[in-house]
Amino acid sequence: MTKEQLIEFISQQKTAFLASVNSEGYPVVRAMLAPRVIDGTDFYFSTNTSSSKVKQFTENCKACVYFYKRGRFKYQGATVTGTMSVCTDQETKNLIWRVGDTLFYRQGKTDPDYCVLKFTCQKAEYYCDFKIEKFEF
Repeated sequence: MTKEQLIEFISQQKTAFLASVNSEGYPVVRAMLAPRVIDGTDFYFSTNTSSSKVKQFTENCKACVYFYKRGRFKYQGATVTGTMSVCTDQETKNLIWRVGDTLFYRQGKTDPDYCVLKFTCQKAEYYCDFKIEKFEF
């Protein structure tokens, strides 16, 4: 598998499991919708500014995102580690905005409770058929 194929695999998944570190040093994992935009090795997620993960990433930018596909006879997974930036600038918010987002952010693109998490990949491990492939970005 190439890095490009790994990114393609990631882009096909509907769910991402995002891990941050809380103020006590423990990992916190939550399910998220897949990244809205993948630009090279940067993944963009939509979230609420008021969420605990935003506070956690502001205090500690280390992050991990896990993607998987479970088939009938085959399981594939990708663990990607890197850093997370909290983006509140309007240009980045506009980049991933979708019309239906007003359901979550009543004030639209300028809602102060709407922000973007920008994950930048540094390393990845892809698992399939009892084999692990490692990648550096």
